[in-house]
Amino acid sequence: MSSERAEATTLTDADVEKDNAQAAVLPGDEKTLEKRAGPTEDPYLVKLEPEDDPKCLSMWHKWLAVFAICTSTLCVTFDSSVAAFTETGLEHDLHTSHEVTILSLSLYVLGLGIGPLFVGPLSELYGRNIIYRVSYVLFFAFTWPTAFPPHIAVYLVFRFVTGLCGAAFLSVAGGSVSDLFDNQHVATPMAVYTASPFLGPVIGPVVAGFIVQNTDWRWCYRVLLIWQFVQVVLLITCVPETYVPVILKRKARRLRETTGDDRYYAPLDHQDYDLARMILFSCSTPFKLLFFDRMALALDIWSALLLGILYLAFQAFPIIFQGVHGFSPEMTGLTFLGLGVGMAVALCTQPWWNQHFRREAAKYKGQPPPEVRLVIAQFGGIIAPAGLYIMAFTTYKHVHWIGPIIGSGLFGTGMYYIYAGVFTYLVTAYRPIAASAMAANSAMRSTFAAVFPLFAGAMYHRLGTVGATALLAGLTTLMAPLPFIFYKIGARLRATSRFATP
Repeated sequence: MSSERAEATTLTDADVEKDNAQAAVLPGDEKTLEKRAGPTEDPYLVKLEPEDDPKCLSMWHKWLAVFAICTSTLCVTFDSSVAAFTETGLEHDLHTSHEVTILSLSLYVLGLGIGPLFVGPLSELYGRNIIYRVSYVLFFAFTWPTAFPPHIAVYLVFRFVTGLCGAAFLSVAGGSVSDLFDNQHVATPMAVYTASPFLGPVIGPVVAGFIVQNTDWRWCYRVLLIWQFVQVVLLITCVPETYVPVILKRKARRLRETTGDDRYYAPLDHQDYDLARMILFSCSTPFKLLFFDRMALALDIWSALLLGILYLAFQAFPIIFQGVHGFSPEMTGLTFLGLGVGMAVALCTQPWWNQHFRREAAKYKGQPPPEVRLVIAQFGGIIAPAGLYIMAFTTYKHVHWIGPIIGSGLFGTGMYYIYAGVFTYLVTAYRPIAASAMAANSAMRSTFAAVFPLFAGAMYHRLGTVGATALLAGLTTLMAPLPFIFYKIGARLRATSRFATP
């Protein structure tokens, strides 16, 4: 029963009270809870057995599910950056301006930001699988109009819609990893998940650069359709339901059907309020987290700034490498590999970080505070600004082009470390509402990522490549102390939070 309580959604009219932090409580449930006082004594309340627990799945099955989820996430974010290299073709074929074509990137990312506010909390009510499957089938279906658009309006509308449909994998995936692994073993799978949404935008320009230079821009989306179909098959065949309250609800239904006894029930069966109120309440949780939890807000702004800079790079790199160094589209796409290599190097250090966490866990007798997860973000907070400063002061024409690529690689390493720390911290410190915490983070990140490309061109032309990149480095420097501050006072802030676990 303890496993069931640990995984349940915590939502009350008082913005998630600590007392109920491990029970599925929603508006109108107070009387129901009173009637069910002492649920362990009720023989008809279904309990979580080892064969039902997603944490008890075989290791290969867990990692197969993680692989399917992460490659689906990679595909979603790959789609976001592909658009940056189709802008010239769109401008020519659909008879529009360059400024309008930039909206194809911003609208898609805006959809990615809005979607998690709904699909993240809804996954805590209806389970992860239904969200994955429905959203990805729609993602696949609505990509067709972007591959064969009759005019620019249709293209832009469906870019936003596809972003909205793909958004589940920027919030729900974090909840799934949390469902499958306990605190002691969540670091490595969370590290893989952390890398996937950021490797996608790096791979996108590499592939799109070669496609656009050698064939029609529409082939970027045709290749994407093939990949999406493969992911739909993987999600349907390889990913089990992982959300415990929904697993218990299905178990209760099976018991009622097999025994003919309608008295078997799960906690989710005793929620009597109307569906509209339930959805409204659930979807408000990420907003409440942003407005009322200072620690979550600060970490979300920090991670949003980094993603904004990453998406700004899709406009900045062509200015730096095509404008300053005279690169072709193919070669400009390859310059994004610096970011990817930096992230890959950081991912390879994950075993060392796992050992560090195990040592920390031993100090706390196996129950370390979530703040120990921020140590990796402390390193990232130093490395990311350093990479941007190197990139800024090596963008001169007389400096070899490898300089800014090395700087971008360091930024990629630092960004990975920051996200690894922030994501893991959010799903452990806010475990009862992990998907909602990730939804709030995703919404903030995607909003920044949608806005930054819109002013990238003007900023780089006004300040120059050195000044503009140095400004971004300065902003990340201002945010660098956050993991050090929260490492010191995080426990005190969690104690006063209405959302975080004590």
